[in-house]
Amino acid sequence: MVVVAILAAGRGTRMKSRLPKVLHSLGGRSLVERVLESVEPLSPSRRIVIVGYQSEEVQAAMHSIPSLEFVEQTVQLGTGHAIQQLLSHLEDYTGDLLVLNGDLPLIRSETLKEMLQTHAQNKNAATILTSHLPDPTGYGRVFCNDENIVQQMVEHKDCTAAQRENHRINAGVYCFRWPDLAKVLPHLQANNAQKEYYLTDAVTQVGKVMAVDVEDYQEILGINDRLQLATAYEILQKRVKEKWMLAGVTLIDPTSITIDETVELQPDVIIQPQTHLRGNTVIKTGSHIGPGSLIENSQLAENVTVQYSVVTDSTVQTGSRIGPYAHLRGQVEVGAGCRVGNFVELKNTQLGDRTNAAHLSYLGDTVVGNQVNIGAGTITANYDGVKKHRTKIGDRTKTGSNSVLVAPITLGDDVYVAAGSTVTEDVPNDSLVIARSRQVVKPAWRRKSVENKTTDQHK
Repeated sequence: MVVVAILAAGRGTRMKSRLPKVLHSLGGRSLVERVLESVEPLSPSRRIVIVGYQSEEVQAAMHSIPSLEFVEQTVQLGTGHAIQQLLSHLEDYTGDLLVLNGDLPLIRSETLKEMLQTHAQNKNAATILTSHLPDPTGYGRVFCNDENIVQQMVEHKDCTAAQRENHRINAGVYCFRWPDLAKVLPHLQANNAQKEYYLTDAVTQVGKVMAVDVEDYQEILGINDRLQLATAYEILQKRVKEKWMLAGVTLIDPTSITIDETVELQPDVIIQPQTHLRGNTVIKTGSHIGPGSLIENSQLAENVTVQYSVVTDSTVQTGSRIGPYAHLRGQVEVGAGCRVGNFVELKNTQLGDRTNAAHLSYLGDTVVGNQVNIGAGTITANYDGVKKHRTKIGDRTKTGSNSVLVAPITLGDDVYVAAGSTVTEDVPNDSLVIARSRQVVKPAWRRKSVENKTTDQHK
């Protein structure tokens, strides 16, 4: 049995932000959410987040996570002081406590499982996660014997010059036998440069403590400033892109592409340079995305093409072509075999199969049937200044260039809209609608204008 405690009380002053450090986003999720995800496969009996700075904001950001508990550290006096706040909450608990920092977003679940197994097999009072860093500056140092039994732990600021030559660092992840830790916590002292109560002091007092080295030191890189946040994002992206390339996805110029972990891709998808895939996006086999495209929270079926376009919160069916320079947003549904072309914007609109809107159009709050052709410059005027209205366009209907359909309006099946028309009334099936002023031609207009101007000058 294990209870998880996540330390999330600090402000993170080096982030230079009003936002609490643990709420800063990394690849679409906050730092603390990523830590919570890493412990989920461990099936903890309880998950407790220790909050402090902007505690209400931190709790609100995680309100949708079920069965999550919050304990407040009103004054931030160090990691030991933070865990002291659990004494009353775990009064009768006899299992293990896993403690993680809330700014450790790259830790893998497999690493935590190995740590817990080592803890149980060796019947340790405490087990800590460690690693050998190329540059350990800023990290507390861990000193062990040949059997990885911890002899001493010293915070970086309290290290002597000789101690700083040791590159084995404390990753800020601990597993304690809770009854042993609970006896020690009330007796911690703040005899250090920071005048804080360190959890590392408790580690050396609970009994047998063993270190477990993580092979990939990048897993335990903490986030203290924006530079480290950017470094973590690079590491995360490398993991994600390697995963998809090994699964049969082609990434052309991977360094220019970003992909959220929540994205799902199928084999034989091709992602061109400068393309960014966000949120709960699914792209199926044979689709070709980019260059220069953003796909967010959208589902793209087989053999879809998207070029230099933005697609958000939308669905595109098999064989449709989007772009270049198209914008789909707000629950757009594009049918199979459609074309949405140059400088076309769709908002909350459904296109039937084999329908084309090739260029320079806006369709908002519109339902379009099958085999419809939207002429260049067609606009659905969906907003009357107070609220939005819907437009319905039937099967096989064709709108001429520079048409305006003033909603609410319905065009039936097989309707033809003459170029330049402003249509304000419903049109029945199999009709031609012309809604424009009659053309007037005045011959020799320029000559008469010049004559009139000359006469006026001699008056």
